[in-house]
Amino acid sequence: QVQLVESGGGLVQAGGSLTLSCAASGVIFSINTMGWYRQAPGKQRELVATITSGGSTNYADSVKGRFTISRDNAKKKVYLQMNSLKAEDTAVYYCNAEFWIPPRFLEVWGQGTLVTVSS
Repeated sequence: QVQLVESGGGLVQAGGSLTLSCAASGVIFSINTMGWYRQAPGKQRELVATITSGGSTNYADSVKGRFTISRDNAKKKVYLQMNSLKAEDTAVYYCNAEFWIPPRFLEVWGQGTLVTVSS
């Protein structure tokens, strides 16, 4: 009933920009921390950025200064603005969120969206 759907992935040249979005749907009381993770070929999934319900953000060192995570609680969306993209950013990007659906918490992952950075 509750799901996350990412969009915005695609092919972009190195140095370019791309913005990913993730929309939550379903009956949700509230959304706690939301985040973006990525998995490159041959590598484990890694954290890219997170944002708490209060707006506190955290970024992986590899993307600091280049990526910006934001959220729109009214729209139940989280975004990832990616600038100065590098070939190393190529990966499948996954949206993650922790929902509060009384009487329990529920962690949900999106299906992923592919970002390919060419040089």
